[in-house]
Amino acid sequence: MFRSLPSYSDIFYLLDDLDDPKGRHRHFSHLWGMYPGKEISIEKTPEFAKAVQKSLTIRGRGGTGFGMAWQICIWARCYKPEIAHEMFRNLVKQNTLPNLFSNCYRAIQVDGTFGGTAGIAEMLLQSHLGEIHLLPAIPKAWSEGSVKGLCTRGGFEVDMVWKDGKLAVATIRSKLGNECRVRHGNATVDLKTEAGRSYRLDAW
Repeated sequence: MFRSLPSYSDIFYLLDDLDDPKGRHRHFSHLWGMYPGKEISIEKTPEFAKAVQKSLTIRGRGGTGFGMAWQICIWARCYKPEIAHEMFRNLVKQNTLPNLFSNCYRAIQVDGTFGGTAGIAEMLLQSHLGEIHLLPAIPKAWSEGSVKGLCTRGGFEVDMVWKDGKLAVATIRSKLGNECRVRHGNATVDLKTEAGRSYRLDAW
């Protein structure tokens, strides 16, 4: 049986920038501008960022491996550390196999595995808005810790130690000698760097 082609009105409806309020699908392509893109952000487009959070909330906190991983990254970009952490726990508990591959129904994937680690990185450090933002979405469960070798846009590598959810010390290694702005909380520091040199920032 042949199906009739959609009418012009149907086609134009499909092109409208609309989200189904009843939709709970695991795909988040309409939120690409928030992650991995940078067109939508809390700082620059707060109304769009609010719509992103609404869409995520409607879809719930379940899904498959890659869907959960994508949600971790987006919630981190929304500066919602507790929700991002909950999604990470759900990913590990519900959709991660003993060999650390992720699960999408009966398919074994690496999407959730790599996406989950990307989500962790987004919770610890973000650099998509032209600055190095330290600990932008650190959850209470990770109130104390350290990380080494996080790479950022602009050619920098960052080590950090934090306590009580706040930065204790950060070391920034410049690979290309670019200038950079470092943010923690509401405070910023501008650095003029030289390639191959390291810069230590104590809590400020």
